Amino acid sequence: MAEQAAEQQDSSVRVEIYDESYHLRGTDPAYIQRLAELVDAKMRAVAQHTSTVDTFRVAVLAAINLADDYYQLRRKFDGIESEYTSRANDLGRALDEALSETRRAG
Repeated sequence: MAEQAAEQQDSSVRVEIYDESYHLRGTDPAYIQRLAELVDAKMRAVAQHTSTVDTFRVAVLAAINLADDYYQLRRKFDGIESEYTSRANDLGRALDEALSETRRAG
């Protein structure tokens, strides 16, 4: 019974990446398709800017580019998260002070 539920959740999606077909499985076919399109676009961009025709090298360079994109976004997110946490702490202290003053005045 559990195997049937897992099979119903995962569906196979045929995608094209750099002129090769792949059958991928996952719970969200549209998301898988978008990921495949991103990888395909990154590989094609790398291929345009390099002289190599070796698909494996293009894939590795595309992976390095995607990893760089990920780490840049991660650093940006971490900075925003840190700023948010700092502001939340400042607001919490200000609220505590305001409530403390209200209690003393009341």
